[in-house]
Amino acid sequence: MRLIFLLQIVTTLLMTGIIWFVQIVHYPLFARVGVDSFAQYEALHATRTGWVVGPLMCIEFATALLLLLDRFRPSFVTPVSAWTGAVLLLILWLATGLIQVPLHNRLGAGYDAATIAQLVATNWIRTVAWTLRSALVLAWIAKALQQS
Repeated sequence: MRLIFLLQIVTTLLMTGIIWFVQIVHYPLFARVGVDSFAQYEALHATRTGWVVGPLMCIEFATALLLLLDRFRPSFVTPVSAWTGAVLLLILWLATGLIQVPLHNRLGAGYDAATIAQLVATNWIRTVAWTLRSALVLAWIAKALQQS
């Protein structure tokens, strides 16, 4: 149970830091890459980003599902808060799969300023969802510390 809880905390906090970096620094800089090298840059971005965020997102997803089950949920994590975390995770996974990935696929064909702007604007969905998840896991930590 502790390992599940710790993995949930670590992956959520790491992903929140990553998404804020992506939102404020990385995605806006797509517009500065240049037309000639953009398709290659996008392909490398997708591959290398996947190496970092893929395992973290999968671990976060699996541990969030386990926290929905009484047997794996610590006493300081209420069922409502576990479900809240899961719904936020569902929102950001849907945003990733239905919005961000198709936009990246479009950018794989080459530079498009409008698509880059759309990528930055719609990424706020994931940024807000992960930020709320971080607030939730930090609240869980505070409750855990009160019980100890």
